[in-house]
Amino acid sequence: MAGPPRARDPQSVLFACAMNGVRSPMAESLLRHMFPQGLYVKSAGARRGELDPFAVSVMAELGQDISAHKPQTFEELEDWEGLNFDLIITLSPEAHHKALELTRTLAADVEYWPTHDPTTMEGSRDQKLAAYRDVCDQLLLRIRRRFSKVGAANG
Repeated sequence: MAGPPRARDPQSVLFACAMNGVRSPMAESLLRHMFPQGLYVKSAGARRGELDPFAVSVMAELGQDISAHKPQTFEELEDWEGLNFDLIITLSPEAHHKALELTRTLAADVEYWPTHDPTTMEGSRDQKLAAYRDVCDQLLLRIRRRFSKVGAANG
């Protein structure tokens, strides 16, 4: 029997989705605002995408500015600073497969949080924004649940 996962209280967390343009930057910002100190948080994508303006708008409603976020791939992140994360949280199947490949050589735990891609939503601007807000709310709930016991969380 294995003991509890090493990343029970991670010091560094990587959020990953397909293109690092919506879900993972939102999650990165949410967790970073929950733990302004003491937790290193980044995000990456299986492929490089563009930062989505709807994601920027929804995060701005929460007082969080992600407009300067530059989408990056796992490979780019690895080249720039290495992939030294205790925990990789994947939000899409593509990112999950990529993370599992990487963790053959990395000592990181991987958690899969299936998260709907709001870019597939058809409809009016308001309907699209509602889909992005839903994703943001789901991520915030998961983050609060997962990290509520980490350190002295204020959030």
